[in-house]
Amino acid sequence: MVRQRSNPSRQTALSVCLLFVLAGACVAPADLHAQSRLNRPAPRYVQVQPPDQKAGAEILRSMRAMDTAGDYYFDFELRVLPRRGEERRVPGRLWGGKTPEGPVSRLILSGAPGGERRLLVQGGPRPAAWQWPAAGGAATIGMDEGGLFEPLAGTDLSAFDLQMPFLYWTDFVYEGKTRLNDRPADTFLLYPPASLAKRRPDLAAMRVYLDPQYHAIVQAEQLGADERVLKSMRVVELKKVGETWIVKAVELRDEATRNKTRFVVRAAAVDRDFSSALFEPGNLSGTFNPPSGLARLED
Repeated sequence: MVRQRSNPSRQTALSVCLLFVLAGACVAPADLHAQSRLNRPAPRYVQVQPPDQKAGAEILRSMRAMDTAGDYYFDFELRVLPRRGEERRVPGRLWGGKTPEGPVSRLILSGAPGGERRLLVQGGPRPAAWQWPAAGGAATIGMDEGGLFEPLAGTDLSAFDLQMPFLYWTDFVYEGKTRLNDRPADTFLLYPPASLAKRRPDLAAMRVYLDPQYHAIVQAEQLGADERVLKSMRVVELKKVGETWIVKAVELRDEATRNKTRFVVRAAAVDRDFSSALFEPGNLSGTFNPPSGLARLED
């Protein structure tokens, strides 16, 4: 989420704390983080000639370097839309900000099975996540790489979707410019680091589409064997709050079950300054009230 500055058309954000991680670029040794080159998707270049990879690296660097317009808060709901069965809605609250490690989000899911569930999700080059309460107790615990993919509150949303760590994977190929929903888009194929590939061998790569005007992600796909799409995410609707554009609705789809989960913002506050204590893992069990002056968003 980025405030408009001197040139509104260039600074309008497509970023939402839930899905668009904005922070500084990272560099990691390829021999430690590169996935095995066996059984991984090959690039699908858009142009006849492979595009300039240095230009692609600069596009990613620019996206990671975008800055946020202060802290922000969302009242939201997750609309669970199964292919068969009744729609279900899970209300939630989200505080977003930035730490020295990168963007951070604190979430409360009120309709989670077994009661309220709270998460703290740290994005950036060294992603991390914590949850409260922990299974069998009330302590705050960290989530390992495997746990990041577990569905939240019976939806298709996971902590992995919140972090979007793939935007920082160092092993990637720029596939070039294409068009997506009648708009230009820069396309990237990113390969998971070896540690994640061991835990999730079915996840071969991520394909992401970035808006070249706003330097923000508009669609992402988890790819399995033979480039089969396992799960997809796409921006559905934008909304302006004051001078800031936010993503009002994002849809996640499980391509195997055809079930969908839609993240919809109902009210928002932007350009705020929250206490750093709100984003401390040890404070997940504490209570923080929503800020005043929320802007209500119409459906």
